[in-house]
Amino acid sequence: MSNEKATLSVGGRTLELPVYSGTQGPDVIDVRNLVTEGWFTYDPGFVSTAACESKITFIDGANGVLLHRGYPIEQLANNADYLEVCYLLLHGELPTAEENERFRRTVNNHTMIHDQMSHFFNGFRRDAHPMAIMVGVVGALSAFYHDTMDLTDEHEREVAAHRLIAKMPTIAAMCYKYSIGQPFMYPRNDLGYAENFLYMMFGVPCEEYKVNPVLAKAMDKIFILHADHEQNASTSTVRLAGSTGANPFAVIAAGIAALWGPAHGGANEAVLNMLNEIGDESNVERCVERAKDKDDPFRLMGFGHRVYKNFDPRARVMRDTAHEVLQELGLENDPLLRIAQRLEQIALEDEYFIERKLYPNVDFYSGIILKAIGIPTSMFTVIFALSRTIGWFSHWNEMVSGNYRIGRPRQLYSGYTKRDYPSE
Repeated sequence: MSNEKATLSVGGRTLELPVYSGTQGPDVIDVRNLVTEGWFTYDPGFVSTAACESKITFIDGANGVLLHRGYPIEQLANNADYLEVCYLLLHGELPTAEENERFRRTVNNHTMIHDQMSHFFNGFRRDAHPMAIMVGVVGALSAFYHDTMDLTDEHEREVAAHRLIAKMPTIAAMCYKYSIGQPFMYPRNDLGYAENFLYMMFGVPCEEYKVNPVLAKAMDKIFILHADHEQNASTSTVRLAGSTGANPFAVIAAGIAALWGPAHGGANEAVLNMLNEIGDESNVERCVERAKDKDDPFRLMGFGHRVYKNFDPRARVMRDTAHEVLQELGLENDPLLRIAQRLEQIALEDEYFIERKLYPNVDFYSGIILKAIGIPTSMFTVIFALSRTIGWFSHWNEMVSGNYRIGRPRQLYSGYTKRDYPSE
């Protein structure tokens, strides 16, 4: 708490409100006591409200900064792998060599799912959206692991974390295999995390499948860059659901459901839909002009970001990775990818985009990479959920490790006042 106080004058009364300072970011005004005076604050979308205190992730949108436990995302993406980032988010520090090896072994020991869970998939239509399947299957994990339901037990929470980190790639790949009618592939514990995911996605029992290391590295970076992003809609959903005392599998399922919304997790899928709508490289300039016209409904997806008022720091890493993947696969002349590259060039050179800081964001480049690897757009949000699970769990774990209250937002009521049921 700082020595500064905020003063609020309303209804002829003056109140002093405490001001708190974090290690970075703006100070916050503590308005909790307003309710005792008969007032609420009004903040639709909670965009000006700090609903919690956290030590996990910090974003400075004005300067394009994203830190996980103090480490810049660019350094993590270029020097660590996804499981190291998982350990960092969960425990607060990077693992030692010994901790790293033990953590990997533990995760590998949990990659398979209970055989009975494979029967759940038969209850879904083959054309069901993979996110619909994932929400149901992840929530159903709580029916199999009753030993990780004591939220006050740190060890049980850690076991739940290991299970979720390990099983999410298996479940995600099963969602894909089910949708195309192919048999499920068992995980291979001799493979790396991203490598194993690609093996389960594209391998088949009748032939040997060797994962391209360039693609595995690109997938690992996608996992890292989507691992956490502070108090966004899905993370806030996880915290709110978790505040009721719900089990960790249920709260992660709630996060997946929130992520499913096209305004949140569907951004990279929207990028591919936009590229398909443009249709041909010759149409790019015309579509850019349409996007500049505020009266035209056409919008360019994957440019700018609600949080970052500068270049998305994750996009710099993804941009280089996208070019590596395209070169590795010889897809520089793929029609959709040529449209994307032309859009990227315009956005980085056109004064209209530069003045408004409408730079390509992480969703623009990750959509290109996933398309190049051969992953269908319906799986994009599933991969996002897989990546974000560690962020969700870390925030839930941080909350239940300390003192917390059940979430209870208030409202500005604008309906009828009391009225009586009509008599005959």
